[in-house]
Amino acid sequence: MTELASDPPDQLGPDGGAAAASPGLTLVATPIGNLGDLSPRALATLRGADAVLCEDTRVTGAMLARHGVSVTLVPLHEHNEDDQTPKVLARLRAGGRVALVSDAGTPLVSDPGYRLVRAAIAEGLPLHAVPGPNAAVTALTLSGLPPHPFLFHGFLPPKAGPRAAGIARLRAAERAGLSATLILYEAPHRLAETLAALAEGLGPDRPAAVARELTKRFEEVRRGTLADLAAHYATAEARGEIAIVIGPAPEERGTEEELEARLREALAAGMSVRDAAAAVAEATGLPRKQVYARALEIGRG
Repeated sequence: MTELASDPPDQLGPDGGAAAASPGLTLVATPIGNLGDLSPRALATLRGADAVLCEDTRVTGAMLARHGVSVTLVPLHEHNEDDQTPKVLARLRAGGRVALVSDAGTPLVSDPGYRLVRAAIAEGLPLHAVPGPNAAVTALTLSGLPPHPFLFHGFLPPKAGPRAAGIARLRAAERAGLSATLILYEAPHRLAETLAALAEGLGPDRPAAVARELTKRFEEVRRGTLADLAAHYATAEARGEIAIVIGPAPEERGTEEELEARLREALAAGMSVRDAAAAVAEATGLPRKQVYARALEIGRG
């Protein structure tokens, strides 16, 4: 069954200005650095809301105070989203106008709110969005790397072992056919070690860019290979919010030869066709069906 979105709110008020908030839940994008990037429609939505859900009331409060907006602020973050969701749904059922913002950028993109949105959709409650700034897309456009297709991955795990495993999964997806520019977020104190791990797991020569302090006074986009960037940030201090953009994996040659060699080795070691295919598929990241089909061919030969 096709799922229909609720009717969108009016884009303009009667005087041609931005319309006020509509009943329902509205996701409002906020500046990622430069406070001048808050759109008129976003401002009108926040001003007209009965309540604004935000990660940190101090951050959102300071932004709204700059624009002379006084509104009820309600914390919504990863630790209280489950508890807050029933209360917000009750407001929405009563016809309330609730806005959801993150500290910076577009809500839900590596930020809280997804569980609330899913719950609102499940109940058929009105859901709207006021688009605007997004650090991942801004970094992508400034990187000089292919803009589409792209894969936004958010944050890698902070610890070395799980981070290496996450990078290995990305590499396996590339070996299986993924060809896309990758976008990651990272904290400044982990940037150097993450770049080193990416260079090891994806290849030191992969073109990449590190974008930080986007839209702010000290905005910087540094471009180079993963190895170059890892070496630079091993000694250079990184500050501010950071996005890492990595170019698509180069087309690999010899994959078929490697596949056949691995399968023949596994079969010669006495493994069954099924076990050999499973082991080689896991090692190469290639689709299991493809590997199994080739293993059958070798087995018959």
